[in-house]
Amino acid sequence: MEQLIESMKVVHATNFAFYLKMHFFHWNVTGPNFPQYHEFFGDLYEEVHGAVDDIAEHIRAIEGFAPGSFQRFMDLSTIQDQVEVVSAQEMFNIALSDNNKVIEVLKAAYKLADAFNELGLANFLQDRMDIHKKHGWMLRSTTPVASLGVAMGMANESESKT
Repeated sequence: MEQLIESMKVVHATNFAFYLKMHFFHWNVTGPNFPQYHEFFGDLYEEVHGAVDDIAEHIRAIEGFAPGSFQRFMDLSTIQDQVEVVSAQEMFNIALSDNNKVIEVLKAAYKLADAFNELGLANFLQDRMDIHKKHGWMLRSTTPVASLGVAMGMANESESKT
């Protein structure tokens, strides 16, 4: 069970780091589509922030203690801190990459929750993965390079089947 608790702490810290970075992007995005970008990052950070308390409570429910300091979050998170303001397009690229990191830690915790027969937690983690897959779709749709890579990969895949 300790392995699951530790994995959930990584989920908690990574989720919080993602939330904080999306809030940073919301505050600092610029460009000709500023209103749409600002709203997009606002919706994203609000949704991710909404999961912070639920994740911490799931850690408590499996008899762990939820980390809550910036230092612990930095130590545990798979997402790097963002201190420089970058272009809007770079923000979307970073957000897409970081969203994928969130999905990775959710998957790892899900496998452990399933192994420990923590079905409610496993269901919660599945729901979070689905939400982040939708975030990924939205982010890929705003990131021409990522969309092109996905499209190219799909074209190559279908060509190899023929």
